[in-house]
Amino acid sequence: MLGRMTSRHPQATRLARLAGLIADETRAACLLALLDGRAWTASELARHTGVAASTLSEHLGKLVAGELISEERQGQHRYVRLADARAAQLVEDLAAQVSPGDVVRPRSLREAGAGSAMARGRTCYDHLAGRLGIAVTDALTARGLLRQDTGFALTDEGLGWFDAAGIALDRGTRRPLARACLDWTERRPHLAGAAGAALCRHALDTGWCVRIGSERAVKVTPSGERALGELLGIDAVALR
Repeated sequence: MLGRMTSRHPQATRLARLAGLIADETRAACLLALLDGRAWTASELARHTGVAASTLSEHLGKLVAGELISEERQGQHRYVRLADARAAQLVEDLAAQVSPGDVVRPRSLREAGAGSAMARGRTCYDHLAGRLGIAVTDALTARGLLRQDTGFALTDEGLGWFDAAGIALDRGTRRPLARACLDWTERRPHLAGAAGAALCRHALDTGWCVRIGSERAVKVTPSGERALGELLGIDAVALR
């Protein structure tokens, strides 16, 4: 007969606690909303999740204590955002495990339109995702600027491409320069990491892409189509 377990691995306890934080539909909805990389007020998240402000406050307190989100108070408003890229990666990776068959069918034309826009192009925390993110990743790879055969890595030519395009890379961060992020709509990896963040930030700052709707969806502008066509040879049709 096996003896009774007298101790537990400390990592198991911490892992169970982390999983418990996410294993709540309201908290999961908050984390997914915060993948847009922006700060939300508590009242905005309460409306988004459809719960009372007092209930939402309790959930946010648990997420802050678990170091998945951070908060900042300005006057009467409480702003929250994902704690860091590590927390975003965790949420992204978990969301990508939801199979297409598990996705709830849209309840209205408006909801279907929003879902279509998100699939076409969106931000995934601080980098580009959806068909747009895949198109950019594929173009970088086809041109020898990004390697995917031994994990995601920018080549020397890729580093030069970012410099020539005027896209500043933060090479002093401990964050990986290039990282694969499994796209939950395309089921293929897109570019994340410091390089993915720099490219997304440049696209939004220069007007190559603009945000649409109230979620994470983005669309490529005519100037963005020209720029991505000239810099990466991406056909404009693939960006629409």
